[in-house]
Amino acid sequence: MAKAMKIAIVDDEQDMRQSISQWLALSGYDTETFASAEDALKALGPDYPGIVISDIKMPGMDGMQFLKKLMGSDSALPVIMITGHGDVPMAVEAMRVGAFDFLEKPFNPDRMTELAKKATNARRLTLDNRALRRELSDGGQLMKKLIGSAPAMERLKEDILDLGQADGHVLIDGETGTGKTLVAHALHAVGSRAGKKFVLLSCAAWDEDALAKRLFGPMLPEDSQLPAVEEARGGTLVLEDVEALSDSLQARLLSFINDQGSPAETRVVAICNMQEQDRTCEDALRSDLFYRLAALRITLPPLRQRGEDILTLFTRLSEQFAEEYGCETPQVSAQEAAQLLQAPWPGNVRQLINLAERAVLQSRRGSGTIASLLMSDHEEMQPVMTTEGKPLKEYVEAFERMLIDNTMRRHKGSIASVMEELCLPRRTLNEKMAKYGLARADYL
Repeated sequence: MAKAMKIAIVDDEQDMRQSISQWLALSGYDTETFASAEDALKALGPDYPGIVISDIKMPGMDGMQFLKKLMGSDSALPVIMITGHGDVPMAVEAMRVGAFDFLEKPFNPDRMTELAKKATNARRLTLDNRALRRELSDGGQLMKKLIGSAPAMERLKEDILDLGQADGHVLIDGETGTGKTLVAHALHAVGSRAGKKFVLLSCAAWDEDALAKRLFGPMLPEDSQLPAVEEARGGTLVLEDVEALSDSLQARLLSFINDQGSPAETRVVAICNMQEQDRTCEDALRSDLFYRLAALRITLPPLRQRGEDILTLFTRLSEQFAEEYGCETPQVSAQEAAQLLQAPWPGNVRQLINLAERAVLQSRRGSGTIASLLMSDHEEMQPVMTTEGKPLKEYVEAFERMLIDNTMRRHKGSIASVMEELCLPRRTLNEKMAKYGLARADYL
């Protein structure tokens, strides 16, 4: 379950602090109280994981001064102000300064809970977005998102690290849902341009005239944005669905690339998402542009070629969704593991994410199977029909590794607990963990 948001309650009256705290604690919030704004400011940093409820009239620093200090530190921090009866002008001023909302004394506790819920939801979204932005600028964190140890994934990680340090333009291709945009972020984050602009533009989301203006300009006077080629100057310009560019825009893009010379001031990373059979990026792009972009090329592996990575990904995703929905992670049987490994996965990782969420929701209701979800995705798929034949030994080993990995995670690295649950002697467990590259330290 998502961690409860904090609520800082600031009021010089002890009875008021305690009554608000007790009421909100009953609603599941983690509260902390402060007798003065000065005390609260010492504890409330820019990324405070919650919201603030503060009285306006307090000795020393009053609520309005406190609000201004908080807004100066973190303008997105929701602050609910408590005002006296008839203090409407003060409440209006508080909203102008940046207060989330206000409560007028005497207030209805249910109204306070309702406002707290809205404010904490807004705060959670803000913090999630901040964390995502930090993550997308952190090469190490992005590389950790590329889960899997299949040979194709190991090669992909090496390619990202190598090409990230290179200076040329890059073409990323692969089937839909394989994570091409994530790889583009990673290329930027592990390279010399990591601290510079990263501009992402979907070429398929605009008509030709609008795309031409957004990409090359000129922008209209009322537009707040620069053209993408200017906005990304010195950094990385990522063009999703580059195959959607018309011939004339491809020519302009080629001119932009050629005019930069070498080394390029702005790196272009083109993402090609060809979906039609028997057509490739080379077919869709003019040859001179294709060869400029494809001098450095990354092709992402489809999920069906990643072997036991499928089970590893499904486990991690299921754990994340189970935590989000506040329920147990569904257990995967040997037959279900085989079916996950055998599925054709036309939607690749994106489809697996969707399946893991549905499996958790289904498990929470106590009904359905993973097999039924797979069958609904692939009506033509038979329960145990392989798409690419594998020896039985590979299926058994993949399931065994997943089972030990899941059990170690659940017991937080307790060897004794894992031995008891799986009925394995210590030596056998140690041998299997060594065989599958599992280390106890990773689970502590």
